[in-house]
Amino acid sequence: MKEKETIFEKACKCKNSGRPPVWMMRQAGRYLPEYRKVRESHSFLTMIKTPEIATEITLQPIKRFGMDAAILFSDILVTAEALGSNLEYVEKVGPVIHNPTQTLKDIKQLDKANIEEKLSYVTNAIKMLNKELESFGIPLIGFAGAPFTVASYMVEGRSSSDIQTIKKLIGSEPETFHALLEILTETTITYLNEQIKAGVKALQLFDTWACYLSWQDFETFSLKYIEKIVNKLDNPNNIPVIIYTRNSHAYAPRFQTLPIQGLSLDWQCDLSEMRQVIRPDIALQGNLDPYLLLGNKDIIEKRVNEILRNMKNEQGFIFNLGHGLVPQINPDHVKFVVDLVKENY
Repeated sequence: MKEKETIFEKACKCKNSGRPPVWMMRQAGRYLPEYRKVRESHSFLTMIKTPEIATEITLQPIKRFGMDAAILFSDILVTAEALGSNLEYVEKVGPVIHNPTQTLKDIKQLDKANIEEKLSYVTNAIKMLNKELESFGIPLIGFAGAPFTVASYMVEGRSSSDIQTIKKLIGSEPETFHALLEILTETTITYLNEQIKAGVKALQLFDTWACYLSWQDFETFSLKYIEKIVNKLDNPNNIPVIIYTRNSHAYAPRFQTLPIQGLSLDWQCDLSEMRQVIRPDIALQGNLDPYLLLGNKDIIEKRVNEILRNMKNEQGFIFNLGHGLVPQINPDHVKFVVDLVKENY
């Protein structure tokens, strides 16, 4: 029997006639007390590599808030680690790669073999989650980091506010950087195809740090590889593919040339205006400023209602944030937003 289509899936097809679905980037994470309790006993890598724990954490916001979609609890850098990056998550620092990939010699040492096996913990978690999510009646979103953003961490060794080492490579050894991006592209295609086979209902590709690129370099070092990924997915059921980057509003004219179903927008744009310039068959996702959730509920309510009012009767709209939830946010404010979307539309 054919599964009933969820409002999230309908919205991705721009065919949702009811209220918009709501979920939030980083909805499973450090702002939740139940997550912090699990974290007390396990390292971050242990949590994402243990399907039972990844399943538990993925479900935490679903049980607490009733989101309309679950997103797999994992990390964009699992592909980097699978290739040989010595990855550690350092408290109050974030991801650190102790063996940066900065030269052609470094790139030649990357291990491209057995990606499916190395990342099987992810597909095992997906299969486990699909069984658990049946009772909630919501879809599971899989994801990956786009080649440029993953490469940024691999080259810089950690999060960087200016990606100077990357810029130096682009300006002096662009072919070396392309060689790394090619490997990451093929790895990402393999990884996402495994997620599709395991049963995710949608995919989101995160190219967060592409925002630091010039327009020309964005075309050359980001968009080119995203396009290759999207075109090479083995996607027989045509599950939706959503693209996210910071400054997504600036790059929207180019993203909409891709065969994608959704574009996740930051908070530096007006959704109703973007709807006028983005292809009508591409769903829009976004775009509440996540840092507003640190404030008072009256302001939160005003901003949520503005978004809902601007996108009223829009059949291809998914309510989300312009970026992920941050650890300082009060979970009650997340529930407040979810309830507003569900009750006041």
